[in-house]
Amino acid sequence: MGLGKAGVLPLWEFMADIIRLLSDTVANQIAAGEVIQRPSSAVKELLENAVDAGASRVQLVLLDAGKTLIQVIDNGNGMSEADARMCFDRHATSKLRNIDDLYTLFTMGFRGEALASIASVAQVELKSRRREQEVGTRVLMDGGNFVSQDAFAYQEGTSISVKNLFYNVPARRNFLKSNQVETRHIQEEFIRIALSNPHVHFSLHHNEAQVLI
Repeated sequence: MGLGKAGVLPLWEFMADIIRLLSDTVANQIAAGEVIQRPSSAVKELLENAVDAGASRVQLVLLDAGKTLIQVIDNGNGMSEADARMCFDRHATSKLRNIDDLYTLFTMGFRGEALASIASVAQVELKSRRREQEVGTRVLMDGGNFVSQDAFAYQEGTSISVKNLFYNVPARRNFLKSNQVETRHIQEEFIRIALSNPHVHFSLHHNEAQVLI
């Protein structure tokens, strides 16, 4: 240990280690800021997941321009009990096995970040059942934290309900625009995905009224 000018110890002699690993919750909230910027971002990810799941019918239900509720219901392949829980882990995906798969992808998403990001900034309920299963499964997440998983009687396919988006990130929630503006962004994403997938029947309900079909 050496003295600096005027007999003062150098600053680094007093500094403790300052680099820390972020908790999974904080890391997911930061990632959510990049992936989920507004309700329409969540809508985009959920609709694309439904299409990738092989759905022929997809229903989007909104309350308060998606701020209170975003629900996507599909009749796709559904998830097993293990998949329903794992889908909320970061980088958990069914679309990649190795780096070479990047060159043969035909799905809309592949990084496995969307559901983890959404779940970290909302209260999420997932219900799903595969065709070959007699009983489905339900998973509850709250602010990125696992709450519960149980057997649940459900139809073939998947329903994901995203409630109170950004409830635990007030600065992000305050950044959102009026319901009219946020609804317009959602409708633009909805129409874009619907037009890109004419083989899928899409419908949109907002505040209990059918808007698009």
